[in-house]
Amino acid sequence: MTITNVTVAGAGVMGRGIAYVSALAGFHTTLVDISESQLESAKHHVEKTSQKGVAKGKLSEESADRLQQHLHMTTEIEPPVEQTDLFIEAVPEKRELKKTMLETADEFAPAHAVIASNTSTISPTELGSFTTRASQTVVMHFFNPVHLMPLVEIVKGLETSAETVEIVRETAEQMGKETVEVNEFPGFVTSRISALIGNEAIHMLQEGVATAEDIDKAVRLGLNFPMGPLELADLVGLDARLNNLNYLHDKLGEKYRPAPLLEQLVQAGRLGKKTNRGIYQYEDARR
Repeated sequence: MTITNVTVAGAGVMGRGIAYVSALAGFHTTLVDISESQLESAKHHVEKTSQKGVAKGKLSEESADRLQQHLHMTTEIEPPVEQTDLFIEAVPEKRELKKTMLETADEFAPAHAVIASNTSTISPTELGSFTTRASQTVVMHFFNPVHLMPLVEIVKGLETSAETVEIVRETAEQMGKETVEVNEFPGFVTSRISALIGNEAIHMLQEGVATAEDIDKAVRLGLNFPMGPLELADLVGLDARLNNLNYLHDKLGEKYRPAPLLEQLVQAGRLGKKTNRGIYQYEDARR
């Protein structure tokens, strides 16, 4: 099956990034969200990212123009889903929200359409059970920032067909990504490791082992990570990190119990870069 039309649901950090690389690759892409302000923010992000790419010589003017021509945004989900070949759900990591979104996609998408979730932890078999097309349901786990990170984890559920895996692999490669195929298990590969490292870093911050800056610097320079674990937590979103840890704690046990400091930061509304304040404080922080 040839993918022509892609629908991305959820205009948050991940959804807008996925829509960006999809449109840039030449797919007719629709980004859907119930919030007009979220879509406006996504539009600004896409324009800023493409302009920066052109300024740095990493993106041609022609490619930037093609991106704008191929990307559409709307608050109405039914019209684009009725025409879609690939539906990518990128709503927050909450089971009931994803269930509602996948049920909607299953109801309105054509019979041939593939349904993918950008979840970083939730079982693709469970996600497939929310639809009537489990063989056409799969996880496509992108990484933030999507336009820079080269990997997509493809995670198949119990009933995901080999054809579906191949379709999403080819699509991801057309988006300029490399892929790995992962058998279903909570947290897949990257989320299990990232959650453990990030949670331990927050424990160390809580215990006064070192400052946030020095913990991140030690990991970057001593372990050759491109980004410190506390910087990454702020980038991903502390609420998203907490949701992931709660899920992994439930499924895999005590070693994934969230650090109390992480819970406190989320309760305080300090969610990371998206609120301009998390573990670190950013410019124009909300007060």
